[in-house]
Amino acid sequence: MNRRQRTILRDFATIIVITAIAVVAMINFKDFVNRSEAMRAMEHLRRRVRQYRDEHGSVPPKSWVDRQRENLPGNVRLGNLQYRAQWIDFESTPDEILAYAERNYRFRLVGKGYVVLRLGAVLKDDGRVEWMGKQEFDTLLPEQQRQMETETLQQ
Repeated sequence: MNRRQRTILRDFATIIVITAIAVVAMINFKDFVNRSEAMRAMEHLRRRVRQYRDEHGSVPPKSWVDRQRENLPGNVRLGNLQYRAQWIDFESTPDEILAYAERNYRFRLVGKGYVVLRLGAVLKDDGRVEWMGKQEFDTLLPEQQRQMETETLQQ
């Protein structure tokens, strides 16, 4: 190969590598944006549940939450929201998970996990919506679930 051909090949390879890096970076950026939008939507839901609790003295039923979700900004980003109010009782701690939504992102940088709303964020306003990795969530939720809840979810 002559010098001109080597230069063309080198420039072509450089452009391909830069393009691949840019594509991966954009996909990761999109995942970060989607995750932050899901967390923002859950934060709006937290505020509405908190307001309901202040007015009525208890957390709202699932039907109320489903109606509120229709008007949430970024609702689409939440996906399949699991609301656990029917399993909350007076013995529940502020650490108890009140609502969660599973999110699966393409790359390991964001990865798989859950947007989680804890009961303490509604009761005492001492918590925030948080992102929880899949492994951490998979160990925490079964500890909080009662046998009846587990049986109901399996059916």
